[in-house]
Amino acid sequence: PRDLEYLGLLSQEEFQSLTRSLRFIWCARNHLHYLCGRKCDQLNFENQLKLAKSMEYKNVNGQKPVERFLGDLHGRMEYLKQQHLMFLYELGLEKKRQRRRKSKKKSKVEGLEVIKWGMLNFAAPEKILASPDLLIKIFEESARLKIPLSAEAKRLVKEFLYLVNRNYRNSQPIVKSFERILVAAEPTFNVLNEMLNTGFLVRFIPEFRNVINRIQYDEYHLYPVDKHLLRTVQTVKKFGTAKITSLEPLCEAIFKELKNKKLLLWAALLHDIGKGESEDDHAVKGREIIIKILTHKGLKSGDIETVAFLVQEHLFLIKAATRRDIHDEETAIFCARRIKNIVRLKMLYLLTVGDAIATGPMAWSDWTAALLRDFFLKVLNVLEKGELATEEAVKVIEQKRNDVVGSVRTPKAKKEIADLFASMSPRYRLYMPVRDILEHIEFFHKLGDADFIWDIKRSSDANTRSVTICAKDRPGLISKMAGVFTLNNIDILDVQVFTWRNNIALDIFKVKPPPDQIMEDEKWARAEQNLVSALSGELNLRAALEKKVAAHHNSNLRISNKPHRVTVDNTSSSFFTIIDVITYDFPGLLFSITDALYQCGLNIWVAKIATKADQVVDVFYVWDLNGDKVDAPSDVTKIKAAVLERLPPA
Repeated sequence: PRDLEYLGLLSQEEFQSLTRSLRFIWCARNHLHYLCGRKCDQLNFENQLKLAKSMEYKNVNGQKPVERFLGDLHGRMEYLKQQHLMFLYELGLEKKRQRRRKSKKKSKVEGLEVIKWGMLNFAAPEKILASPDLLIKIFEESARLKIPLSAEAKRLVKEFLYLVNRNYRNSQPIVKSFERILVAAEPTFNVLNEMLNTGFLVRFIPEFRNVINRIQYDEYHLYPVDKHLLRTVQTVKKFGTAKITSLEPLCEAIFKELKNKKLLLWAALLHDIGKGESEDDHAVKGREIIIKILTHKGLKSGDIETVAFLVQEHLFLIKAATRRDIHDEETAIFCARRIKNIVRLKMLYLLTVGDAIATGPMAWSDWTAALLRDFFLKVLNVLEKGELATEEAVKVIEQKRNDVVGSVRTPKAKKEIADLFASMSPRYRLYMPVRDILEHIEFFHKLGDADFIWDIKRSSDANTRSVTICAKDRPGLISKMAGVFTLNNIDILDVQVFTWRNNIALDIFKVKPPPDQIMEDEKWARAEQNLVSALSGELNLRAALEKKVAAHHNSNLRISNKPHRVTVDNTSSSFFTIIDVITYDFPGLLFSITDALYQCGLNIWVAKIATKADQVVDVFYVWDLNGDKVDAPSDVTKIKAAVLERLPPA
């Protein structure tokens, strides 16, 4: 590396930074070899914890030792990566772009020039002293021309960062330049990333310093907070292109409708800024920080409030969609009342999607996308048309009754259908489409003397299966179904339970397909036989699942040890008690919880399975056997104890 400095390819400061980075990485590697007793260059979860302890990292300001160690390691490796890319670009070895030595692009800004290999540079260092706004203009030109800064330009930006003081970063021309960069069409590289790596972004937004290389040690977040924020901006900007809208076409339409995209992008850039000061309530803390930042930047009060709202509520839609009954009009009304206007809802939806995609595959899937999209449309409908009043609900049910009865011709058949429709629960009649009601009636007629029949359909908008089960109702039916699915390695995503007054249970499961989709039909046939045996008492599900659960606990290493939590909510729904169980996933989890709730004398009407960082959230809408909410303190305590007893030690 010293030769690179002598040859003028590295500055003295860059050489020293490179030396420090290599020394740290080699030190960590040596510690890892010592811990493993052999050569080992794979830093897995288990060794990350040991290495942080071996290198004497301590808990500081709520950050775990392993998070601080990984943050330092990421920072050093990122520096090596940036130096490597700089060499490749300057030496013309980058293969992604077929560049000519003389670029035809010209800068329109006096004091900037396009040099060989098509890179931006300052015309002379003294130009920066004469016109400090060149420090941000070079990034603005980079976004406009879609070309990167040269290595020398990056060095000069770092050397002149002292010019970016309070007056500079809050100057209106400078803020406007930054906003033009923020809303610029996304090039093949990220200009904000260049601003971050040169240190300009931290000087322009000092609060950003607290999230630099900040690691969240769980299985959910793949990137440090600072990189995640830039990826979120990049993802949201791609909604205006064809790069991502093939997956989310609704996002393209909404993004193009927005008149003030900069507010959404400000929120995308800063939505997790609160994590620099607080992990637990980072959205609330983020709101406080946002108001301070944007007030200094001179934004209008109404715009500041919009961005602050988006930051504070950036988890609101995803939590509601994945943890609450989105088929319940009350859920959509509650969200609509909180969001209040259509433009905010659309921006919040785009921010939610961008945030989830930028987080990683654990946060975004076809199923999550479909849930969030459906829920967004329901809330949008409430905001556009108003809340569904009781009289309107009655009209909807009456119209459905007429459509269902009108589907048959003879008076006898009409009476039978009318009687059957009357036996259906009001909730079922209100939320189920007429097409599905007719299918379920036909399903009921096929049941006959059998214990159950089921129908399995592929979902059109997600890689999931919809399993509709019509059965003679009996206590513990849901837990038995959950156990059978677990026994066959079929993951449950969502359950809708409908019980008719004629003692018929109609349950709709949304599940992931079996792991081996080539043999899927055989797997479903086996699951069906297992359910027959479980309902007849021939199959002891608890015993059958014990080996599977034990094997999982012995082989599965968790990277954190957060406690289990069970909450009982009697305020969010007018008709149901909502039970949230936050725990770690394991085979048979849903069976264990539903069986515990059954033993407590509760009927489950809705079950949802969601993700919370490295934990899962299982949500249940329940009644007691009398059809009432469970609000007696003694009953609430009993439910919590019963569920916690069925969970393994945290």
